[in-house]
Amino acid sequence: MMESKLFYMGKENRSLEIYIHLPFCVRKCLYCDFVSGPYGTEVRKSYVNKLLWEIDSFFEEATKESAEKYTCTSVFFGGGTPSILPSEEIDRILCKLKGYLVFDSPEITIEVNPGTVKPGVFEKYIESGINRVSIGVQSTDSEELKTLGRIHTYGDFKETLRSAKEAGFTNISADIMTAIPGQSAKSLERTLREIAASNLTHISAYSLIVEEGTPFYEMDLELPSEEEERRMYRMTGRILSEYGFEQYEISNYALPGFECRHNVGYWTRKEYAGFGIAAASLIGNKRYTNTASIDSYLGADHYETLKKLRTDSEELTLKDCMAETVILGLRLNAGVSDGDFYSRYGKHLRDVYAKEIEKHKREKLLTESDDGRIMLTPRGRDLSNYVMADFL
Repeated sequence: MMESKLFYMGKENRSLEIYIHLPFCVRKCLYCDFVSGPYGTEVRKSYVNKLLWEIDSFFEEATKESAEKYTCTSVFFGGGTPSILPSEEIDRILCKLKGYLVFDSPEITIEVNPGTVKPGVFEKYIESGINRVSIGVQSTDSEELKTLGRIHTYGDFKETLRSAKEAGFTNISADIMTAIPGQSAKSLERTLREIAASNLTHISAYSLIVEEGTPFYEMDLELPSEEEERRMYRMTGRILSEYGFEQYEISNYALPGFECRHNVGYWTRKEYAGFGIAAASLIGNKRYTNTASIDSYLGADHYETLKKLRTDSEELTLKDCMAETVILGLRLNAGVSDGDFYSRYGKHLRDVYAKEIEKHKREKLLTESDDGRIMLTPRGRDLSNYVMADFL
């Protein structure tokens, strides 16, 4: 068992990623299983106040271990639709974090949805220190947007993008979705080319997953076959590469130098602290998720009460940590470095996973470099869940 304490990493590498969950939206999309909803103004105000209290409580406990401040490498405002909140509230949260963390040019991202950004908001975001915007567009096809239950049009996306650029943002990402009910290869190609030609720096392309508990789950949907979905996936990479976007993770593409630092931190098992309902944290060998109940979250009057409401709370064993390092690392096109693995755990990848590596190399799902780095092949990315399951 690894040493158990609040922050496990050594003082020479005291860095922390921050995730802020803002569960507010105008209306739930038909496919959405995120913890979010159309909450009113008073609930939003109470929620932000509770978020600030949670941040205070977390860091007051953390400083009992060490008075030395951690360096913040990234902040990510996710949701929901964070852009529903007034920019002043976003600024309050950032100011609170700056009181506990060293901000040394971190990547600070806010998710926005077209149709929810008021005039002048992007300028205020920049004043607060936000330097990256992620716009949820999903599709440029009006019928597909209606099918998904989105509240915006493609025109709304173009206006949001124009406003962000005019305000001075130079690092802008867009989310798109594949395998939408009724989507054709032709309509997907149109979406990909229109988005890729919009002078963005990053594109996330996620395949629709119909989750239990969503309206889609109860509907009779016209979904692509597994093979059609794979063709869409390959087409996505091929078309985006024409516009200079390099795939660096299973679902993410970026112009060189614009990979999402926050998400790469997740995939390389950097420490992160999540605040707000349903927000997850990984602190040393401890992992937990906050309660998904907004009523329970708002009603917690002591930090110990909030901690008791956490779910999926566990202390990871050395075996767990090694497995996660490989499984998450394989999501990246760069794969898992044997040198990095050894520096973390004092073992080489083949000391622990020689059988699994050889099996998937024979199946041409994994490839291995001369220095021991293991990576998924293009076919391996198609069957990534199958490969990763063997490392559990």
